[in-house]
Amino acid sequence: MEIAALVALTLLLGALVILVALAVGRRKEEIREKTEQAAEFAAEASLAKGPAPKKQKQEKQRSRKDKPSQHSFSHPLLAASLKGHSGNVTCLDFSSNGKYLASCSDDRTVRIWSTKDFLDREHKCLRANVELDHATLVSFSPDSRAFITWLANGDAIRIFKMIKKDDGTFNFKAASEDFPQKHKAPILNIGIAETGKFIMSASTDTCIHIWDLKGEVLASINTNQMTNSYAAISPCGRFVASCGFTPDVKVWEVCFGKGGEFKEVARAFDLKGHSAGVHAFAFSNDSRRMVTVSKDGTWKLWNTDVEYKKQQDPYLLKTVPCSSSEGSRVALSPDGRIVAVSDGCNVAMYDAASGQLEEELHGVHSEEITGLRFDINGRFLVCSGDKAIRVFHNAPGYRAAIRDMQDMLKKAQNEAMKQRLQQQIREAQSALDTVLTAPSH
Repeated sequence: MEIAALVALTLLLGALVILVALAVGRRKEEIREKTEQAAEFAAEASLAKGPAPKKQKQEKQRSRKDKPSQHSFSHPLLAASLKGHSGNVTCLDFSSNGKYLASCSDDRTVRIWSTKDFLDREHKCLRANVELDHATLVSFSPDSRAFITWLANGDAIRIFKMIKKDDGTFNFKAASEDFPQKHKAPILNIGIAETGKFIMSASTDTCIHIWDLKGEVLASINTNQMTNSYAAISPCGRFVASCGFTPDVKVWEVCFGKGGEFKEVARAFDLKGHSAGVHAFAFSNDSRRMVTVSKDGTWKLWNTDVEYKKQQDPYLLKTVPCSSSEGSRVALSPDGRIVAVSDGCNVAMYDAASGQLEEELHGVHSEEITGLRFDINGRFLVCSGDKAIRVFHNAPGYRAAIRDMQDMLKKAQNEAMKQRLQQQIREAQSALDTVLTAPSH
């Protein structure tokens, strides 16, 4: 009897202990929850009122450190790094009047930079938002009052007008309708002819479309190059050229009648001489020179100022070994004196006449270079590849101009001509000295 009572008492005590333990555990959980809630409320209140506690500051600093830092780059010829985009810059274009540089990015904006600010410490830009999409390509209109973009998701051209305000800044207004979708493959390049008569778009298959400014297709070109790697309109606005898998560059003339009406697209001439596919090409400002860069590891300079209607072929002026790869870009300075070639994240600058390597710019961007252009005055070389745009002084251009004028001085017979050349050499040398002694950014 006593044993049974003892067992019952033990069980009762055990049950009580378990109940007490459960109650204590529940109470602890409630206290912990209340403490966490109180901490959350305190954190929210402190954020609203003022600086965060030290621990939170440390956590914020830690999270900031975890974010990838922007690629740093310096070089004696670096004039500026334009930093405004929050996404990678995919395309660049200078306006015809030389005042603006347009850049587009996957951050859904096109930014307009003032070229006169390039040498300032601050680089302000105006922002045009690309609604519900982002632009992968941008090109200025000849009057510098509008630009066209290629929409990444819409697969179409969208025109933006630049409306100047009283304070000198711009409003950007997109056209009411985008161009119709006509391409079946990813787009390579777009452009507006300097004459203002047509727009070009080219895709990675073998297709180039010639449009009027209202979005009607005037003509379609089949390049027969298996694939296109690049296409562009010449600065004079008469020609469209393309390159690709085949080892040549094909050039067409876009012909209009005297009344401005479209007539036809006629084959003009080919650049033949590479032994492998051509990555890219560029024109000089007067369209009388072209430069090409190929998979065969060379760049070539051509004289295209020929009477092609009389079957005259372009002249090959120079072949120079260089580093190149898929996606390589090439730029020719407006005066035709300097050739710039990109290879991955690097840029090389050459004297066009001698083929001499003048400058090597290594690791300019953290990713492959997407844009490479000289400004219309030949003072700067500009490139994009990550979120920043690098602006370089064209020191090789100054040096090449001085060499040319010194050669002319030796041949000059006229005293007035000699004095004029001597003055120009002094001015060019002074400009070069200023560039070389300027602090790099």
